Amino acid sequence: MLWLEAPWERIDPEAVRGIAPDRVRDAFIAEMTYYMARTDEGSDPDSLADLRARCAGVLSREIGREVSVETMMDALRFHPYDDALPVLQSLRKAGIRLVCVSNWDCSLPSVLARLGLGEELDGIVSSATAGARKPDPAIFAPALEIAGCDASEALHVGDSGDDVTAARGAGIKALRLDRGGGGDISSLAEISEHLGR
Repeated sequence: MLWLEAPWERIDPEAVRGIAPDRVRDAFIAEMTYYMARTDEGSDPDSLADLRARCAGVLSREIGREVSVETMMDALRFHPYDDALPVLQSLRKAGIRLVCVSNWDCSLPSVLARLGLGEELDGIVSSATAGARKPDPAIFAPALEIAGCDASEALHVGDSGDDVTAARGAGIKALRLDRGGGGDISSLAEISEHLGR
């Protein structure tokens, strides 16, 4: 549902003055890789602050200069894909319960609310709050409870192999979204074709 602007292009230029752009890019990639492997460690404000401090440490080490958590976070800008809100609104109007399930820290609800997507969802499950991260199927247990349905009645749409593996492991039908083609669908607008209604 979301895309991230390249943070190496958004970081305060003063923070990386004199450092090669490729090194800044690679440093952010290292930081994001570190974060993605540990999203479940940011389960409350204190543990999230600690996770972000460690991420800033990775970024600082890779850049070769101290970068504060604030500077790192200011470089992160998420946006909803153009099809996200219209599709959520359409599915909701059709009476379908919608739950976001993502490998993310406990800030996910506030991120989605800020982007205008949160109010269209019946629930939000992050790996940090579920205590499991995809490809572990256990992440879907709280989502199914929120949705009030059995796994056989659910459909999960994701853009990674871990999404598909986790959903199918939980007994949930899964669609792989690949906006470049090659997946089960290339747009969220195609979801309705797979609902079996």
